[in-house]
Amino acid sequence: MPIFLSILSIRDLVCTHAWFIFIVVVLLKIICILISVAYFTIAERKIMASIQRRLGPNIEGGPFGLLQPLADGLKLFIKELVVPNRANILIFFCSPFSVFILSLISWSFIPFHFSFGVAFSDIFDGNFRFENKYIMRNVFVASLDFGVFMLLAISSLNVYGIILGGWSSNSKYAFLGALRSAAQMISYEVSLGLTILPAILLAGALNLSKIVYIQAISIWFFLPLLPCAIIFFISMLAETNRAPFDLPEAEAELVAGYNVEYGSMAFALFFLGEYSNMLLISTLCIILFFGG
Repeated sequence: MPIFLSILSIRDLVCTHAWFIFIVVVLLKIICILISVAYFTIAERKIMASIQRRLGPNIEGGPFGLLQPLADGLKLFIKELVVPNRANILIFFCSPFSVFILSLISWSFIPFHFSFGVAFSDIFDGNFRFENKYIMRNVFVASLDFGVFMLLAISSLNVYGIILGGWSSNSKYAFLGALRSAAQMISYEVSLGLTILPAILLAGALNLSKIVYIQAISIWFFLPLLPCAIIFFISMLAETNRAPFDLPEAEAELVAGYNVEYGSMAFALFFLGEYSNMLLISTLCIILFFGG
């Protein structure tokens, strides 16, 4: 199946209004991802505040702190971007963009809606015609027969953005943080990939929609593959630098790690890319082991 970002077949994409549906779905996905990332930070900060018995964003930032992400985004947008001396300016600016764009591209292979009222052979057909209208049965940007492979391949490219961001800053602390982040991400990608293989073998497919369908008509994969699901969850924490695997950030000695020299919107792009990957890999866990 050719690789192209499409929710419809090429034949339907060039037809009337098909391109409009494609653009609308892509824009809606991007907007939903950015909003989810913004408010996911609020949830994390509130939970961490409860665990550590300290105040979270619940006093300022509007009712229940819901306006705090908007205030944080505005603050980062209006701040001055300071570039370190002797930094490689081109790579310094390209690194956060690459991390952010790759995180958005990875969402292209995630199906967001599924309907069981159609035959299995029709699920991946892009022609959604019914009474001369388009009906969305499975909302995705790209449905590939090797979607899991493409998802892992694209997400693994984030290592380059992180290590180049730390190197281009011309700072020892940023470079050390980049090396530690890259080493941890590469190491746990091995266990992450190995725990995905049993789910792929049970489903007999690399297509994420097919994996969801197989679990819908049989059983959730976390029941027969409970050890793999547990290992996947642990590797997922390490891959996204969450506690207790937050050594690359090392706030005590590295002060956030590879992005210590970044500020303003450049830091925001790293931040959005990191949290988008957290949501992405959590979604992948649900699709592979908990029925989608």
